[in-house]
Amino acid sequence: MGDATRREILLVPHLFRASNIDSAARAAQLLQQAGIEVRLLEQEQMDVIETNPVLCGLTRAKADDSAAVGCELVLVLGGDGTFLRAASYARAQDIPVLGINLGHVGFLAEGEASSLEKVVGQVIDRSYRVVERMTLDVSVLGEGGEVLGRSWALNECSIENSDRTRVLDATLEVDFRPVSSFGCDGVLISTPTGSTAYAFSAGGPVMWPQLEAILVVPNNAHALFAKPLVVAPTSTVAVESERQTTQATAVMDGQRRLTVPAGSRVEVVRGERGVRWVRLDDRPFTDKLVDKFQLPVSGWRGPRGA
Repeated sequence: MGDATRREILLVPHLFRASNIDSAARAAQLLQQAGIEVRLLEQEQMDVIETNPVLCGLTRAKADDSAAVGCELVLVLGGDGTFLRAASYARAQDIPVLGINLGHVGFLAEGEASSLEKVVGQVIDRSYRVVERMTLDVSVLGEGGEVLGRSWALNECSIENSDRTRVLDATLEVDFRPVSSFGCDGVLISTPTGSTAYAFSAGGPVMWPQLEAILVVPNNAHALFAKPLVVAPTSTVAVESERQTTQATAVMDGQRRLTVPAGSRVEVVRGERGVRWVRLDDRPFTDKLVDKFQLPVSGWRGPRGA
């Protein structure tokens, strides 16, 4: 039997800036001082840490589904791209993921670089709670119904035209009924978590992460009706490509890709397994939205008696 008191954390830092390396080393040092083992995810250009006495001595994990085996948590230091990559390792082992933002917007992170020591302290003390964020399961089906590929997404599935000189001719379907046919650059199918990302840039609404729903946003559709749709979490959303149209690609979270041949269909449903997400406090999502987008709120008085 293993040691029930043994603790280990998978550290997933973005290593392409010197300041990030220093932050990763400090986080690892604090965890080790508390008696917690730290495992470092292998990635490109690992030579940049060879001169760092803390990081170069850490056990390394291959970047696959077994990376976080035996760990209690995945700690991410970087931006949203790094977080999305790390979330796959956490999901594979059904353990929580926590992000500290070292990037620009960092919508997915719970902590900022300025509060690194405080956040690591909460990890050490286990003074956090875990919520589950909705995911999407994605399937590409051939004309005969055969499965050509499967994947999943935390933010979104982006169905993208592979030939930028032509439009993708597609039909949008919800719950096995057609909604509209159009030519487009693609279609975005998003979770509430992903509504502040690519779907937002394409004209979709912001959805509070506690909401359970699926967001559908046609991307540059040439059609009279191509508005974003918010459908039930129990719905099946499908995008059928015409036989004579171009090949497309389904991109999940910017990380995983499936080929979508002409005449095939992409089906998206609520994921069977969510992502376990660390919350450090009860700060309202409204405040994060205002801070990250730097929204103007001057003149707000609030409710009487507040």
